[in-house]
Amino acid sequence: MIMPNDQAMMIRDVHIADRPRERLIKQGAVSLSNQELIAILLRTGTREESVLHLANRVLKQFEHLHELKHAAIEEMTAINGIGEAKAVQLLAAIELGRRLASKQTDERFTIRSPKDAATYLMDDMTSLKQEHFVCLFLNIKNQVMHRQTIFVGSLNASIVHPREIFREAVRRSTASIVCAHNHPSGNPAPSPEDIDVTKRLMEAGSIIGIELLDHIIIGDHQFTSLKEKGFM
Repeated sequence: MIMPNDQAMMIRDVHIADRPRERLIKQGAVSLSNQELIAILLRTGTREESVLHLANRVLKQFEHLHELKHAAIEEMTAINGIGEAKAVQLLAAIELGRRLASKQTDERFTIRSPKDAATYLMDDMTSLKQEHFVCLFLNIKNQVMHRQTIFVGSLNASIVHPREIFREAVRRSTASIVCAHNHPSGNPAPSPEDIDVTKRLMEAGSIIGIELLDHIIIGDHQFTSLKEKGFM
């Protein structure tokens, strides 16, 4: 619910029944707009503008709502009217929501195909600005037991070391693993380094007895399976 001329209208000028907090209490959180939910988290605006207008500027700063998941505190505090305290409140709420969503997804999610693995990871990884190398640790039924980011940065075989991955796999009594990383360029085509890392992990897994099922590369809402491409 976007209030008309809310730059000039302070929250105290809004009829009490139309204020975000009161509407949440009476109608439930699901009835509120993204702007109103952010306004509740911010709590107050500035001398020059209402909290609703400030919330609207936060939304405009990030083109898509899901980009808020990856916002840094520096990006938040760069918005006029958002100090460190407000930025911390927003980021804490965003992280809590992400963890709740991840927990629901993690429960007994089964990887039956490359598409399953890509679907599991796509929302979180498709818009990352840096490369993230992630591993899914599966049980004997190919259910996800654990997900862990192993490395952040440009991928090469010397940095992504098998011992970091398989130490965790052994600790969790993992039956198999799926590895994935994103290409911030949006193009999921594998590089020579991607192929080298995959072969190295396959060899290590073969020795230990924990199979690397696939290596998924996430692009801009698309993916490449190195297994499907014949590199495994």
